[in-house]
Amino acid sequence: MGWDGTMNGYPLPGDDYWFRVEYREFTPSGTTVPKEFKAHFALKR
Repeated sequence: MGWDGTMNGYPLPGDDYWFRVEYREFTPSGTTVPKEFKAHFALKR
């Protein structure tokens, strides 16, 4: 299952979109380290 290109039930226009995900990763010692993943994609209609 994938994303259908909508947000709140409305279709987004074809364009370039950038996003950032912030999360914490567990280390073997039991602590957490802040991490970040950044990317972009082109939505084509």
